[in-house]
Amino acid sequence: MNNLAATFMENLIFVLEFLGLVAAMVIIAYVVEKLEKKKNGVKERTLTTRKIAMIGVFSAIAAVLHVMDFPIPFAPEFYKLDFSELPALIGAFAFGPVAAVMIEFCKIVLKLLFKGTSTAFVGDLANFIIGCTFLLPASIIYLFRKNKKNAVIGCVVGTLVMTIFGTAFNAVYLLPKFAELYGLPLDSIIEMGHVINPAINSVNTLVVFAVAPMNILKGGIVSLVTMLIYKKISPILHNTK
Repeated sequence: MNNLAATFMENLIFVLEFLGLVAAMVIIAYVVEKLEKKKNGVKERTLTTRKIAMIGVFSAIAAVLHVMDFPIPFAPEFYKLDFSELPALIGAFAFGPVAAVMIEFCKIVLKLLFKGTSTAFVGDLANFIIGCTFLLPASIIYLFRKNKKNAVIGCVVGTLVMTIFGTAFNAVYLLPKFAELYGLPLDSIIEMGHVINPAINSVNTLVVFAVAPMNILKGGIVSLVTMLIYKKISPILHNTK
């Protein structure tokens, strides 16, 4: 906890930027849900007591899966794959975009409390914001017409958005910020990738050959598993027979 607090203070501006992005994601999700409720004449609150309780459950499961991350053979060791978006996507389909963002945020908070950060919060920001670029498109598309076809379309669109955004976000912001906070030249980070894949010789090739396939792999697996199990567990989540 002391190390986490020290890192927090050292990177206070970055953490504030992180929290600003969290707020932006919540606002986007909230506005979309309000519009959907207004369109359908639904007066239920966005966050009911039951939804809050379920967000807590899914956040805990997501945090466990997040901690169980693992390196991938085609990327430098600081890139790790996890499937914590699985409970978040299930929660997103069941309870909407706001729940999705809250699960992602609570997952990160729990991970930081129990494991801390090894990337000066850069990896944690990446996991949150890139996860949201997957969950929000998927859940918004499904929100307005809840059927299997829209669930599949949502997952495909979410995976594509996550891959495109994640690739660009790493190249433009995350990798330079990681290099800045760790005092590492970008060339050293690129060299880590070059050792694994000789085709990696710049920031652009690093994100194309490492980040893009990682996000496609994650989105594909999470989407497939969700499609296989969501219908079976949906009655339990909605407390119906």
